[in-house]
Amino acid sequence: MASLGMAVALFFHALIFSVTCANSATFNIVNMCSFTVWPGILSGAGTAPLSTTGFALNPGASTSVAVPASWSGRLWGRTFCSQDATNGKFACLTGDCGSSTLECSGSGATPPATLAEFTLNGAGGLDFYNVSLVDGYNLPMLVVPQGAAATSGAGNCTATGCVADLNTACPQELKVTSTGSQGGVACRSACGAFGDPQYCCSGAHGTPDTCGPSQYSEFFKSACPKAYSYAYDDGTSTFTCASADYEITFCPRPSASVKAVGGEYVVAAKVSGGVALSWTPSLSVVAVVVSATVWQLRRPS
Repeated sequence: MASLGMAVALFFHALIFSVTCANSATFNIVNMCSFTVWPGILSGAGTAPLSTTGFALNPGASTSVAVPASWSGRLWGRTFCSQDATNGKFACLTGDCGSSTLECSGSGATPPATLAEFTLNGAGGLDFYNVSLVDGYNLPMLVVPQGAAATSGAGNCTATGCVADLNTACPQELKVTSTGSQGGVACRSACGAFGDPQYCCSGAHGTPDTCGPSQYSEFFKSACPKAYSYAYDDGTSTFTCASADYEITFCPRPSASVKAVGGEYVVAAKVSGGVALSWTPSLSVVAVVVSATVWQLRRPS
């Protein structure tokens, strides 16, 4: 009888384990930048934190993070990080999460920062994901679904991101600079720069009917058509896939899915009356989301 009870217990344990793992995912986080990036990860409300919430990723290095079923949250890259020799506090010039340590431990990115946002196993069993510039931009980023699930036909499983160097071409009123940096280190959103409800989609401008694109969001959208440029930029910026793994790359190299010529990245360049696309060497490119629900992901921090 005892052996039968043990067998039954093992059966149900295996069943629960298989069901849980069947819908889990792996994030493969890759740094193709010529400098170290410190990824930060924030789980959404009601979602358990992952095994790590912050770490260093050297140039050319990658690391894999197991993500449980139905996880939601955001991932981004921190840059120009250092630890104070006197008090031991860890801080970053862009994307800092304010934890004073390598791990973000439940704190999100300080704007501006490029965000990769996920809600896994959401409505209809689909993963919802996007790359958002609603909180501004600090690094190029590309999110690519991978694995058998990405070719199963469920969802569109489209690669998305922003591979342009927006720091160089960022409008002066949005640009974040630092001593010794060339071309800026980050590009603020209009909401972050001015705090105006018309740019933040808040107050009287808190609905899709009353908050539309601005000249500033169009700067981001022209350079990165698949990324969120403002809070209600849904139609061309949210993508779905079913139970896939995801590769998240900072400073991705040009590929068939990225407009590139001669091994160079596209860079946004301001022109009279709008935004044009020109080319800049890949070494000048310096990229990435993620909240509890698809709706909250789109809102400025």
